[in-house]
Amino acid sequence: MLSHRAQILPASSTAALDAHIKSLLADGADIINLTGGELDFPTPQQATDGAHQAIDAGHTRYTAVAGLTELREAIAQRLNTHWGCAYDPAQIVTTNGAKQALAQLFTVLCEPGDEVLLQAPHWVSFPHMIRLAGATPVVIPTGDTGFKITPEQIQARLSPRTKVLLLNNPSNPTGLVYTERELRDLAALAVENGLTIVSDEIYGDLVHDGAIFTAVASLSEEIAAHTVTVAGFSKTYAMTGWRIGYAAAPLPVAKALSAVQGHTSSAPSSISQHAALAALAEDTDTELARRSRELGTRRTALRDGLNSLPPLRLAVEPQGGFFAFVDVSGLYRRPEDDAATIAQELLEQAGVAVMPGQDFAAPHHVRMSYAVSSSDISQALDRISTYLKTTTHRSTS
Repeated sequence: MLSHRAQILPASSTAALDAHIKSLLADGADIINLTGGELDFPTPQQATDGAHQAIDAGHTRYTAVAGLTELREAIAQRLNTHWGCAYDPAQIVTTNGAKQALAQLFTVLCEPGDEVLLQAPHWVSFPHMIRLAGATPVVIPTGDTGFKITPEQIQARLSPRTKVLLLNNPSNPTGLVYTERELRDLAALAVENGLTIVSDEIYGDLVHDGAIFTAVASLSEEIAAHTVTVAGFSKTYAMTGWRIGYAAAPLPVAKALSAVQGHTSSAPSSISQHAALAALAEDTDTELARRSRELGTRRTALRDGLNSLPPLRLAVEPQGGFFAFVDVSGLYRRPEDDAATIAQELLEQAGVAVMPGQDFAAPHHVRMSYAVSSSDISQALDRISTYLKTTTHRSTS
């Protein structure tokens, strides 16, 4: 009955684990949840007010498939003023979260059998989105290159079927931020070989300690003509449940993306769009800066705490987003152990929930979120410390 693509498609491991942990918490379990991909900050008040005002004004009907004109204008303006990207409102398509934008883009850009280059570790849904579109994910390991993809790695994997270079900056799960020079080198190779760059920049506003985020489409007009920028409101504005993302693309891609959306979901919720429009008002910038500083403080607390808990090893310094990427191989006791084994032990013996890295293509790492309170981070570190003191482990080295 099911198609082959449906039969091989697993459920989202991140969503499933987060739902499981929240269910345990609802039942009274004493767990500190470091699995989630959403900030604990509230949605900005003016975004909530914008939604209420939209309801009171009766803005509860369909909008244009690509979204409200005034919202697309505001997104284009913000991309220009904050990220240096020269987009026109006609190039913006709002979607039900950035995830929908990505999934639809692979449908728009790829023929069956086309190849999409992406790095590992990667966000769990990337390969599955690509396969659902009939394309083939070509995963490039980056453990030996500092968890960043290099032009040499791309060059070695180019084929006549290569169609898309998928980037994620800042990266989930590593938290790394590509430098402008690194992005220029990658983009130049993509342009030279006629590839479309799909750049997932959902964490672009959340960088720490002097790291500088560079949007790929800001590098040059030529690069922008080969680039689709994907972002949204879920992370920056703590609006995960509102489901508002967008793609900013060359006009032919934007038109095709809108056509696909018109035959599938239609436009995002009109109320959510009005909330997003209110969130983009300039007087939110001060609050966003405050939240970014708080997130940086939490990052430092988790980083420093993990560095004092060998044999856990922070794989890389988190520079953006809100995840720490942790090597747990030093905790293995049996040859069959992996990150899932350690994650299960941490849950059952320490009451700390972390995300195992198998579906990130990182079977010896876990992802820990610092999008939780400083108190939760401190308690989680204390619990992990107690767990390490009461459990005997061996190193695999």
